[in-house]
Amino acid sequence: MSSDADSPLSRLRNIGIMAHIDAGKTTTTERILFYTGFLHRMGEVHDGNAFTDWMEQERERGITITSATVTCLWKNCQINIIDTPGHVDFTAEVERSLRVLDGAIGVFCAVGGVEPQSETVWHQANRYNVPRLAYINKMDRIGADYDRVIQMIQERLTPHAHPINIPIGREDSFEGVIDLITMKVWHFDPLTSGSEVQLSDIPLPLLPAAQEMRESLLETVSEFSDELMVKYLEGEEVSETLLRQAIRNGTCKHGFIPVLCGSSLKNKGLQLLLDAVCDFLPSPLDIGAAIGFEPVTHAPLSVNPDPDAPFVALAFKVQIDKYVGRLVYIRVYSGTLKKGSSFVNQNNGKRERVSRMLQMMSNRKNDLDNLHAGDIGALVGAKFVSTGDTITDGTQDILLSKMHFPDSVISIAIEPKTKADQENLGLALSRLEEEDPTFKVHVDKDSGQTLISGMGELHLDIIVDRLKREFGVAANVGNPQVSYKETITSAVVCEEVFQRDLNGKGNFAAVRFRISPMAQKDLPEEEKNLYVNSITEAQIPLEFWKAIEEAALNALNDGPLISGNVERVKIELIGGEFNPVDSNELAFRIAAGMAIGRGLREAAPVIMEPVMLLTVLSPDDFVGDIISDVNSKRGKIDVMRRHSEYQQEVVAEVPLSELFGYSTRIRSISQGRAIYTLEFKKYEITPVNVQNAILRRIRGYC
Repeated sequence: MSSDADSPLSRLRNIGIMAHIDAGKTTTTERILFYTGFLHRMGEVHDGNAFTDWMEQERERGITITSATVTCLWKNCQINIIDTPGHVDFTAEVERSLRVLDGAIGVFCAVGGVEPQSETVWHQANRYNVPRLAYINKMDRIGADYDRVIQMIQERLTPHAHPINIPIGREDSFEGVIDLITMKVWHFDPLTSGSEVQLSDIPLPLLPAAQEMRESLLETVSEFSDELMVKYLEGEEVSETLLRQAIRNGTCKHGFIPVLCGSSLKNKGLQLLLDAVCDFLPSPLDIGAAIGFEPVTHAPLSVNPDPDAPFVALAFKVQIDKYVGRLVYIRVYSGTLKKGSSFVNQNNGKRERVSRMLQMMSNRKNDLDNLHAGDIGALVGAKFVSTGDTITDGTQDILLSKMHFPDSVISIAIEPKTKADQENLGLALSRLEEEDPTFKVHVDKDSGQTLISGMGELHLDIIVDRLKREFGVAANVGNPQVSYKETITSAVVCEEVFQRDLNGKGNFAAVRFRISPMAQKDLPEEEKNLYVNSITEAQIPLEFWKAIEEAALNALNDGPLISGNVERVKIELIGGEFNPVDSNELAFRIAAGMAIGRGLREAAPVIMEPVMLLTVLSPDDFVGDIISDVNSKRGKIDVMRRHSEYQQEVVAEVPLSELFGYSTRIRSISQGRAIYTLEFKKYEITPVNVQNAILRRIRGYC
């Protein structure tokens, strides 16, 4: 897993900064940009002038909403950083960032430790096998406890976490950091905002603890270096270089997570974190070949990070910029894309020309002439590229794996305030839908209302705010509603014969399907339904198969109970007939759609509701009342565990429909002292009494 030291690729680090909300991601990014010389003055989140929080909504609310890309240099390494949101409503930003990154920094609060969203982003990084560091921030805060946070990381996230730093003091007395690799103390000069660092020997009172921790570190990383293991077992001195190489090997192989500490707000510990990024996180060469697949046969194909190989890249984000228009962010996996050249979208076959390429610095833009393997950049004006599309130079057919985005679970009705806003509203919503894979727009076929769906109330609140500010569209919005889905509970065989004269021409098609319910775990990964073709060309010619499949799956978008999407269904085409003269694609599409529609009505359809993972941190005094309240909301307690000396953590699964107004409710129960987070977990079949209430309400509206 070694890289060529002379290659520019070996000096490139594509990293993300991920954490629970308010753990200090944006402040940490701001300090990194300051110490690397990119910024000459540090902004603050609470002042609304942080460089990577460029949206007005981010600066007003003090939260990160959209991931921001920025590039800086440190010790001969180019570091491309993506600062990701911490709020669960914007989890799609984290998902698509981690898909294209080579490494990540998990930021943890020294007081809060492993918080609910910390676990979510950690598991997202696991999904994409992203090597990472852990940085325990806010060591200066009252209640900071380095050892407890490491223990929480080891128990809840990974047993491979091990400190390579030790804090000197904590809370108000946090003054510096002991580096276990060099066995030196780092002090950060407050008069120069931590820019000047003083190195000194470890004070005698702290030396035994530091030596013990270093012994533990050597023992842990010795499995990643035979040479280090021999020296350690024979009691010889282990050099810094050898120790760094062993830590790097362990980190790149997902067998070791270096843990560092500091206080980003007080400018302490950031240089050590930057050194760790360069020393331990992998370059594109260390990650090796990306794996794609051939579009037709699905045979696996490897994509090597070589600038001279055929061009292959993944589009991971679309952004509508008010100055340059449509921006498509891409990660280049192999080859080189030059300004003025063209590329082919492997997902839709369209070829487009590259008129302009940009290096994005948050919302600032630098023009580029080319993008090489390993680079992250943005294309201006690519009309036919969407999030998750693979683009190539056309010399090979390959698809890179897409990203997985959670379902939108909450909807509101929206309408323009004036007639003049009508057209602008439709245009603005379609642009926002292009940008955000978790934001959906659809028209209710019964009421005719336009409904917008998202991940939570904050998500939709930001969307409505952006409509007003960015697009100048004033809109009225309704109350939030739950986005229900449908499924079936029994297997049926359904058939349809379509035979009709249209415009003097005969049309004939006959199809026969078996539809049956499926468990989510039995479906292919990231698929909602399964389609199987069990017929021969003698029954229906091959040319109609694709049309039948598309029509059958499209019929699942309109369920028999509430016109919701139907999921967890297996559709098997088991028979059919055709007429050489009158059969055509349209006839088979109509027959398939009608057959599936009838089959769904006969297959005992039921409604599914979104179930949320509710995590509450509460003082001990109120835990009993909170559990009683969860039980009254049809909730199911998953976990109860001690979070800190005075707090317990309650994790429960609760239907979303029971949680509207929960912030007021929990404030009342706990006298304002409990905090909670909500995250989408799964869709589950509703109880009969709840389903009947939903049907009465929906049919009452119609």
